[in-house]
Amino acid sequence: LKCDGVVSEISAGPGTVNFTINRELLAKTVLQQVLKDGSKYGVKSELFSTVPRQKAVIEFSSPNIAKKFHIGHLRSTIIGNFIANLKVALGHEVIRINYLGDWGMQFGLLGVGFHHFGNEEKLKSSPLQHLFEVYVQINKTAEDENTKNLAKDFFRKLEEHDEQALLLWKQFRDFSIEEYIRIYKRLGVHFDEYSGESFYQEKSQEVLKMLEDKGLLQKTIKGTGIVDLSEKKDLSSFSTVMRSDGTSLYITRQSLIISFRDIAAAIDRMNKHSCDTMIYVTDKSQSNHFRNLFQILKLMGYDWAERCQHVSFGLVQGMKTRRGEVIFLEDVLNEVCSRVLQNMSSAKTTKAIEDPVETAEKVGLAALIIQDFRGLLSSDYQFSWDRALQSRGDTGMFLQYTHARLHSLEQMHGNEQLTDVNVACLQEPDAISVLQHLLRYDEVLYRSSQDLQPKHIVSYLLTLSHLVAVAHRTLPVRGSAPELAQARLCLFHATRLVLANGMKLLGITPVTQM
Repeated sequence: LKCDGVVSEISAGPGTVNFTINRELLAKTVLQQVLKDGSKYGVKSELFSTVPRQKAVIEFSSPNIAKKFHIGHLRSTIIGNFIANLKVALGHEVIRINYLGDWGMQFGLLGVGFHHFGNEEKLKSSPLQHLFEVYVQINKTAEDENTKNLAKDFFRKLEEHDEQALLLWKQFRDFSIEEYIRIYKRLGVHFDEYSGESFYQEKSQEVLKMLEDKGLLQKTIKGTGIVDLSEKKDLSSFSTVMRSDGTSLYITRQSLIISFRDIAAAIDRMNKHSCDTMIYVTDKSQSNHFRNLFQILKLMGYDWAERCQHVSFGLVQGMKTRRGEVIFLEDVLNEVCSRVLQNMSSAKTTKAIEDPVETAEKVGLAALIIQDFRGLLSSDYQFSWDRALQSRGDTGMFLQYTHARLHSLEQMHGNEQLTDVNVACLQEPDAISVLQHLLRYDEVLYRSSQDLQPKHIVSYLLTLSHLVAVAHRTLPVRGSAPELAQARLCLFHATRLVLANGMKLLGITPVTQM
């Protein structure tokens, strides 16, 4: 084996061959590539050269109309947003769909509840809070026969397009969406399409007819409609699709129960968007539901069902108020923002921040996202305010702090020329550690693109932040000879670019002051 321009040294140990890479070449190649590619660094790697560009439909968030945005929806929202961001960065076309729970028996109950406990003024001023209160009130009598019958009547009116009932339902829906859009804005999330179960009310009759025509719909003795999913056709595995009274199931997405609407929605999306893949982001309790849904679509002759995917996630535990009540997302966002503001006001640097509230919002969201994305998505995890808001350690606060610190370093030495630096000045072990890590970024993106797990990127960014914190201490810019200062500044600038790229993929807006 001979040395060349890339390998500067080769030695043999017991059972190993050791190669030393030309470190100047490493520094030159990495820095040039990062500065040249900018936000596309890592994405232009040869790892992705054989990956075909695709069109993906991603359904995520999907809250229930007329219910406050529950903390459980946070996971679906930020995970779906991450997957969409990653796919867009890799050059795929993405359609982000919010499939709202805007139809079903709960609206019968809510209609009755509003008749008893509703208030037009409160509905206009704080719609979701008021509808939530109404729902809690009427739920106390939900098992009462009279309430059940009234709820069924109201829902029947909705299905028959009764003008008054539809008008009330439409108010519930419109007010809820307005409120959701405001919260999504805080999360930095947007959707291309607001869809919902109500869109597929008519189309579900077509699905019923298709299932009957293909001989897939069977009736039990009780008259319930089922589809046999077993290989031997012995009903050892089946899915219920229709109630005995002939109505399609409105109990949405619970295991082993499929509503015609979900089948109709999948077919409609594929017809409309002709996508290569369809991804559903929901919690893992719905895994059976999606397995059955994809299987029914396959039995109906839709081969594209093979390209549908369910990305499941575990539950967040410990997100309760002191009184043990369920926490709403808005409360969590407000809480995290005020805690970050408190932390910032006790630090010495806060006076210089132009918009402390906006900064606190971005830092707080980073804290929530990193705590959520550190492990496997399918794992449940215990939420902890103290752990999420540590400024040192593996947290979103630490990533934001690192980015702000690197940014202020650049501001301080802003006039330096960052191209054509002398890479011979970057041969210290701490500089090489950072450069080697920057070189691995494409591999991490590739891993996340394969399994759609954000933890690879999170782990990479946290390690990068720790490495650059050491380099910041041991490789000072201020007081160094101009050539040395310029080379180090270039290294810190490249690190900040990659850090910012990764943070944005995760749904975090990097801050420049903190």
